[in-house]
Amino acid sequence: MDLPAQLLTRVTEMGFKDPTPIQAHAIPHALQGKDVLGLAQTGTGKTAAFGIPLVAQMLEYGQKPAAKTVRGLILAPTRELANQIAETLKGLTDGTPLKTGLVVGGVSINPQIARIARGTDILVATPGRLLDILDRRALDLGSCDFLVLDEADQMLDLGFIHALRKIAALLPEERQTMLFSATMPKQMNEIANAYLKSPVRVEVTPPGKPAAKVTQSVHFIAKAEKLKLLKEQLASHEGERTLVFGRTKHGMEKLMKVLEKSGFKAAAIHGNKSQGQRERALRAFKSGEITVLVATDVAARGLDIPDVKYVYNYELPNVPDAYVHRIGRTARAGKDGQAVAFCAPDEIGDLKAIQKTMGITIPVASGRAWEELPDPAAKSSRGGGRGRPGGGGGRGKSAGKPGGGRRRFGGGGKSEGQGGGEARSAGGGASRQRRKS
Repeated sequence: MDLPAQLLTRVTEMGFKDPTPIQAHAIPHALQGKDVLGLAQTGTGKTAAFGIPLVAQMLEYGQKPAAKTVRGLILAPTRELANQIAETLKGLTDGTPLKTGLVVGGVSINPQIARIARGTDILVATPGRLLDILDRRALDLGSCDFLVLDEADQMLDLGFIHALRKIAALLPEERQTMLFSATMPKQMNEIANAYLKSPVRVEVTPPGKPAAKVTQSVHFIAKAEKLKLLKEQLASHEGERTLVFGRTKHGMEKLMKVLEKSGFKAAAIHGNKSQGQRERALRAFKSGEITVLVATDVAARGLDIPDVKYVYNYELPNVPDAYVHRIGRTARAGKDGQAVAFCAPDEIGDLKAIQKTMGITIPVASGRAWEELPDPAAKSSRGGGRGRPGGGGGRGKSAGKPGGGRRRFGGGGKSEGQGGGEARSAGGGASRQRRKS
């Protein structure tokens, strides 16, 4: 790729050998100064795809940036991703005159302002904290030659569109821009048109496709039975680095404490944790001090955690793409991994949306596929129809037929189907639901 000798040495020392597809396609165009629109899933080497050409071009400057200015700006949606990008760039620039800065929320702003006051070659930032610094007039973007938007679709999901517009207005018209995203929602076209000029489009992985070496499976199970199954699963591969994803900050904090009391080496990262707490948890996870990291989707994007063998979707996300990003935490850098999903009755719609997005049917590890509950507003009439089984695990008895047998799917209780067409479901023995047919 005709990289500068100094950079080539750093790349080699960091363990890079053959470029990944996104790197092989994006780097040559970026080195020519072209705008790049890159579409690729997490775990495909996007950071190096923009970091290497950025550093290569900046090594040609030969002089330091002016005070309170930045030459290259990289925007990322989360603190964790921004930290990871900054670490990779520091590796690429080690031993060179280039300075890399980092500004993220969750920590004191004054030390960050002091560090960038002397001028920064490459600044990695989250949009919110960058706006805080710009509002204090502690930074001038007028001489910024490079802009990178990483995980741009998640920036949209997190509501950063207005922040991006404000930042764009402060950047010079003449610059090189690279935008990288795992998906291309409709609103992304607006950003691409506003930020990029005649970009080269590089798409190496179709949206919605997970890494090739991820083995997926799903357990159909009642919500009340999830914790027991998770403990069983974790015990079966104790010591393996494992991520457990759920929806809410409160729920994942509670789950982490339960796992900790059960003897698992667990920690949690979510939006209620301070930046320091999140960084300590990630360091402990990477070092092996803890082996189970419980997280909300704050950890689903961009985190390059080596050797994550298992990813559990304890609660399915209601956005299909989030599932793809979650399971992308395993099977990185050519390794294999396991992605295990737990599906409760009220999550069947989410599972169907995930499977539709990925164009696959996830293999069933246990249980039988739940049926979607009927619309409660729909009219029903009592008649001689056959009752549909309610979603319950444990024993299932059919009064209309002898020998109802066992069913190990769903969550506790009995399901009865009689000639009158009445079906009862007791989820964990705590609730009953009548359905008529």
